[in-house]
Amino acid sequence: MQAGLREELLAALRLQIDWGVDEALEPAPLDRFAAPVVHPDPAPTAAIATPGLQAPALLAAALPAIATPAALATGRAAEAGSLEALRAAIAETDSPLRDTATNLVFADGVAESGLMLIGEAPGADEDRLGRPFVGVSGQLLDRMMASIGLERSKNFYLTNILPWRPPGNRTPTDGEIALFLPFLLRHITLVRPRHILLLGGTPAKSLLRAKDGITRLRGRWHSLPMEQGAIPALPTLHPAYLLRSPAAKREAWADLVLLRRTIDGEVAAG
Repeated sequence: MQAGLREELLAALRLQIDWGVDEALEPAPLDRFAAPVVHPDPAPTAAIATPGLQAPALLAAALPAIATPAALATGRAAEAGSLEALRAAIAETDSPLRDTATNLVFADGVAESGLMLIGEAPGADEDRLGRPFVGVSGQLLDRMMASIGLERSKNFYLTNILPWRPPGNRTPTDGEIALFLPFLLRHITLVRPRHILLLGGTPAKSLLRAKDGITRLRGRWHSLPMEQGAIPALPTLHPAYLLRSPAAKREAWADLVLLRRTIDGEVAAG
């Protein structure tokens, strides 16, 4: 080795020692002027399926569809071929209202009468006895219907949108109405009434898909589309409202007169 080259290498070694180099990273000097060596890529390994790392679409496809309570209610209602089967289907439907109520309130009166009255929800007396409209407002309703010659035991049939009493007699929520509306529609289909009297704003707006309040809806017949054909529906004021606002009985009486005249007119025409 030439003396000059030897001194340069020793100087470079001392410099690296001064910088703190204490070990070599390669067993032999690296020739940085040589052509690079290209190594073949390793064979791809099969992906390990990990549920937590699957794509959302694949995960969704792998999981069974979860039916909503409203969808389950619709299916159960459609399968009910009789009033008894419908009542049993309602009783089996999960709802927080069922846990707080005492009795299921299904219906009362004569299903074959041709006239169906639909209210909002059971009250305390209805919950205790398991029958609709048996409290103070129900007694007023019976007197109102008797004033136009109709009796519960002969001439009409009663039910509510909700079969369970809401705690504290509060107004039904939209979710509660949506859950039990399929059962009510099936109830109407099974009874096949010729006329429907809607008692209060909640049943009127829910069945007629209306945004107007009961004061705008009442006083005239509306058409309720059903699978067996449209049914005439007459909204009127709820008896409970009339107990709080006796002055409104005049409007309710006008609705009852309209109902009686319509029934009589069809009887005369038939």
